[in-house]
Amino acid sequence: MFDWFISIMASALTFFYNLTATLGFANYGVAIILLTIAIKMAIYPLTAKSVRSMKAMQEIQPKMKALQEKYKGNPEKLNKELAALYKESGVNPLSGCLPMLLQMPILIAIFFAIRDFQYLHQPSFLIWTNLGQPDTTYILPVLAALTTYYQSKQTTTDMTSQQNKMMLYMMPLFIGYITTQFPAGLGLYWVVSNLVQIAQQWWMYRKPAAATGEAK
Repeated sequence: MFDWFISIMASALTFFYNLTATLGFANYGVAIILLTIAIKMAIYPLTAKSVRSMKAMQEIQPKMKALQEKYKGNPEKLNKELAALYKESGVNPLSGCLPMLLQMPILIAIFFAIRDFQYLHQPSFLIWTNLGQPDTTYILPVLAALTTYYQSKQTTTDMTSQQNKMMLYMMPLFIGYITTQFPAGLGLYWVVSNLVQIAQQWWMYRKPAAATGEAK
C-alpha cells in the first residue's frame, strides 16, 4: 500500500521533470523544487490549521503559567482548570499535532521517492553535479539546518522552557547532520520545503495584524 503511495510521488517527480523538458530546460533539481512547492501547497490547509492551533496555545500561555503556579501542588485541580481554560478559549491542545501526523505519510513517501528515484541521466543542479549522491560541498546541509532553525524559531515564543531551547537548537543540528548522509536531492527538497513553510507561517502570522490595521 505504501509502496503505491511512493510510486505516486515518483510519478509526480517524473511529471515535473517532463514539464521542465517541455519548457526547454530539463532538470531534476528544478523538478524537485516544483514538486516540493506543489506538495506544500496541497497540504497548506493542514499547515494553516496547525499554525493557528499553535498560535492560540501561545496566546493563552500566560494564563496557563498562572494556573500552573497557582495549583502546582494540586495536579488534579490544575488539570480541571486547564481543561476549563481550553474550553473557554476554544483551544484543543492536540489539534496542532494532528495535522502534522497526517502529513507524515506524505513526507515519508517523498523521502523514499527522491532517494530511490531512477534518474534517466546524472541529475545535476547549479553547483551540484549529482543530486543522487550526498552533497560534498555541505552547502545543502548547512542551509537545511539554518532554515529548520528559523522555521522553528518562528513558532517558538516560550524561550524560558529548557525543552523548547533544546529542541530549537538540537533539531536543526540533527537535520543538518542527516542531510550530509542522504542524496543531495533530499537536501534540496528539505531546504525548499522549509523556505515555503517559513513564507506560509510569515503570511499566517501577519494576517491578523494586517486585519487589525485595516480595521483601525
